[in-house]
Amino acid sequence: MRFSNCYIPTLKESPADAEVISHKLLLRAGMVRRLTSGMYTYLPLGLKVIEKISRVVREEMAVAYFEELLMPMVQPADLWKESGRWEHYGKELLRFKDRNEREYCLGPTHEEVITDLVRGEVRSYRQLPVRLYQIQTKFRDEIRPRFGLMRGREFIMKDGYSFDATEEGAQQNYWACHAAYKRIFQRLGLKFRPVEADSGSIGGNFSHEFMVLAETGEDTIAFCHHCDYAANVERAEVAWNGKPCTETCAPAEKVATPNAHTVEEVAALLGVPASSVVKTMLFKVDGKPVAVLVRGDREVNDIKLKNLLNAQDVVMADAATVQQITKAPVGFAGPVGLEIPVYADAELQGATDYVVGANAGDAHLVHVDLKRDATVTAWADLRAITPEDTCPRCGGRIELTRGIEVGHVFMLGRKYSDAMHAAFLDENGKEQIMIMGCYGIGVSRVAAAAIEQNNDEHGIVFPPPLAPYDCILLNLDPRNEEVNAKVEQIYAMLKDMGVDVLMDDRDERPGVKFKDADLLGIPMQLVVGGKGLAKGIVECKDRRSGEKGELPADAMAEAFSDWAAKVREGWAQQQA
Repeated sequence: MRFSNCYIPTLKESPADAEVISHKLLLRAGMVRRLTSGMYTYLPLGLKVIEKISRVVREEMAVAYFEELLMPMVQPADLWKESGRWEHYGKELLRFKDRNEREYCLGPTHEEVITDLVRGEVRSYRQLPVRLYQIQTKFRDEIRPRFGLMRGREFIMKDGYSFDATEEGAQQNYWACHAAYKRIFQRLGLKFRPVEADSGSIGGNFSHEFMVLAETGEDTIAFCHHCDYAANVERAEVAWNGKPCTETCAPAEKVATPNAHTVEEVAALLGVPASSVVKTMLFKVDGKPVAVLVRGDREVNDIKLKNLLNAQDVVMADAATVQQITKAPVGFAGPVGLEIPVYADAELQGATDYVVGANAGDAHLVHVDLKRDATVTAWADLRAITPEDTCPRCGGRIELTRGIEVGHVFMLGRKYSDAMHAAFLDENGKEQIMIMGCYGIGVSRVAAAAIEQNNDEHGIVFPPPLAPYDCILLNLDPRNEEVNAKVEQIYAMLKDMGVDVLMDDRDERPGVKFKDADLLGIPMQLVVGGKGLAKGIVECKDRRSGEKGELPADAMAEAFSDWAAKVREGWAQQQA
């Protein structure tokens, strides 16, 4: 394509409302434009990136024996009510009525629709497994859309679904899709990590997220340096290998702690380490109050609490609820004498002589033995992992890093097929419920995540498989007939070689063309100018490394092929 025929409205400065680097660069490179909060128009260059991602997804899903279909974005409420999610999904589900007062929603995902489709077609085990996917626009009414394509309300997603007759078959499809996702992100040139994850509102037995590693990521992941273990911090297990303390301590005693609301304030006032203070956190679990105990230098992981209690909804108790239960203001809750279920982190079993809230204003209890003085309903892993913890699999060193979720695979089991009665007859003629898996990739988010991971002070540095063009050919002197002739010759040669090339034929200053070439992040740059041709050379530049070189103007085909192979090899080595 010729730049003069393309719609690439680049910007010199980042818009004021752009927060993260991918948002800034997508706007500056003329790839997207904001329509309204959390909704974007994909301009031609941005759409080329989306199409490249989609092509790789389609090829690898075919290898895993998934077939593509396309389902409606507008979904009837009846299906969501049948699955039970109409009430539980929350305000992210955009609900509305048509002219006949029938209720609908804009699809944030398609478990209900695909289950309804398959239950209406499949009757026998001989028709299973069924493996289907789509690439389609979704809508989630985010409370605070931000970061451009990273967290929008409308986005492009690949969502796939498998239906099986047996647990074994379901597991095979799950891991086949897991492997396909690894190949997809490897082919796209991204540094990523599959991690164990919580299934969230989708539900299911277990799941893995695929995280692109980037400092700007919203999620924190824990991974082991000695084995393959990796997990989202919401899911990351804490391996407590200590022995329960068998000693006790002096009788509990109430002490005054005026205006000491936080662990740090209490520890400083009483002259004890934060690890000797027990935090008592009150939650409402499916509307019922419970207390959670963790060490003062730890944080409660409410996802673990939710999973422990198999709950639908877990929220922090408000100040009024805390006051009603403890008869004390926030900051002075403690487990002694509480008449609600108390769940304690397993680590607390390893010591005694704790400081806890006294359930009275400006007071705490010292010398508390939790086993003696409190009624603990259960001991469990209820805290967030830290870098000081060890790997729950091999005992190795754990590191926390940031990541951007770009894919998620779920083993749904019978959550939707049971609720919506997606049944089949087995080989004995007996009715059975299908076993489901669900597999999503945020196609538009992949584009943003790739930029978050690959950029510099000059602009985007696209991995070759993601770049809108393979090569940009800069004509530095479009008014020079000799230069024009050579540029046209090279342009035709590259097209014949199968290179997707963008020719910058604009009547602009060289500095403008150089800046735009770097901004767009196209992996290979060729520069043709009068001075270079006088010396018989065409300049070349590797966008990733910034390394510049010269190619013979009269032997471009072979020289370009060798140089392009070197550029691709450099990318492969960086990814490894």
